[in-house]
Amino acid sequence: MTPSLLLTCVVVYSAVLFLITYLTSRNATNETYFIGNRSSKWYLVAYGMIGASLSGVTFMSVPGGVGPQHFAYFQMVLGYMVGYAVIATILLPLYYRLNLTSIYSYLLQRFGAYSYKTGAFFFLLSRVIGASFRLYIVVNVLQIFVFDEWGIPFTVTVAAFIVLILLYTFQGGVKTIVWTDTLQTTFMLLAVVITIYLIGKELNFSITDMISNIKNRPHSAIFVTDFNDKKFFLKHFFGGAFIAIAMTGLDQEMMQKNISCKTLKESQKNMFTFSIILFFVNIMFLCLGALLYLFAAAKNIAIPVHSDDLFPTIALHFLGPVSGIFFIIGLISAAFPSADGALTALTTSFCIDFIGIREKNWTEKKQVQVRRVVHLCFAIILLLVIVYFKTSIKESVLNNLFTIANYTYGPLLGLFVFGLFTKLQVRDKLVPVIALFPPTICYLLNTYSKELFTSYQFGFEMLMINGLLTFIGLLLIAKYKIHPKVSL
Repeated sequence: MTPSLLLTCVVVYSAVLFLITYLTSRNATNETYFIGNRSSKWYLVAYGMIGASLSGVTFMSVPGGVGPQHFAYFQMVLGYMVGYAVIATILLPLYYRLNLTSIYSYLLQRFGAYSYKTGAFFFLLSRVIGASFRLYIVVNVLQIFVFDEWGIPFTVTVAAFIVLILLYTFQGGVKTIVWTDTLQTTFMLLAVVITIYLIGKELNFSITDMISNIKNRPHSAIFVTDFNDKKFFLKHFFGGAFIAIAMTGLDQEMMQKNISCKTLKESQKNMFTFSIILFFVNIMFLCLGALLYLFAAAKNIAIPVHSDDLFPTIALHFLGPVSGIFFIIGLISAAFPSADGALTALTTSFCIDFIGIREKNWTEKKQVQVRRVVHLCFAIILLLVIVYFKTSIKESVLNNLFTIANYTYGPLLGLFVFGLFTKLQVRDKLVPVIALFPPTICYLLNTYSKELFTSYQFGFEMLMINGLLTFIGLLLIAKYKIHPKVSL
């Protein structure tokens, strides 16, 4: 495929997004931007959340990771199902009962202002890094296959994408994102299905042949039984459950879409439907990865140094123009839901949690002006972080993303668990200090695990350890019992 054709795909796709933006953002208010006037259709939210959850990281890293890690990722997928059930049955009822716009307002009611700001800060940190990772992997592919040939610097490419996302989320917020996520999820899944079909056609595989070849190859191995291995089953399973709880249930971006549904019942239907669809979509991504490695072996294609590059290499160079077009559209579709939702959620959290935009005696016009400035500032921050990643990322982006999540979501996990499952109050002013220690301890444990624990390697259980350390720290500064209205 020529760079011009690839760029044309990007332009046409972006034009469709702007059309949706125009149709959904007319007469938008701050309530439209923050929670979609609580009028989102649950089935649209459930379907659109697939794209937001998977992102460009999953689109590239899960298929590529099948080579070195086989189907071990599926152990985490099993854990996700448990985590999503916890969100639907415990967290969503709490958010609706308290009528929250920012979910971190719960910490204000439960503990106080310092705890509230601490939780919101860790979300901002987590989401800036996470959204930057997700967008980086997409922009980097387009840079390598399109813009490098034209001599356009990486920074300019990133800036162009940030501007696109900035423009179509500037006005409509959540209401717009619910609809654009639906479109983007559709194209992302189409890209995977078409790639699987084309690989099967090239290898003369029927559906039965595909299943048989995947099943009979080492790539299909799921369970890891070595306790010391990072991919040990229990580490991945429980890590997946807590990652789902933290990165979805305690994440303003993901919950902002859920609480935009009319009622708790609809929001719960959304969460359960989303989790079931996501389960099968992840299986499809893993099967795609196995087929990519089978195709590479059959056609004597050299496996790239970075496993994330395998999917784009085969889709753009070995499967014809149809594959290339749908890959690029699918990749963009996987990336945009992460970045647009992140910008909206970051703006919402900062405006409500730090500026206190609803408590100030400002006109609607003034609030909109402030919100837009914040929106623009976070777009610039994402740009700077992505450019930094270009020089620092050396391994699979998926591994980097979950590693960072282990550190940044741990304090959030500990705060919410302590608030929900105890009736104790804490010395609120000490919470920011307490929250800093667990990530630091976890980082040291992870760095020196081999020296401290012989051959043991920490995996995704680090998030649980981080949350547990935060919980213990809160116990140390606990002082008295409170009214149970904001606990379970």
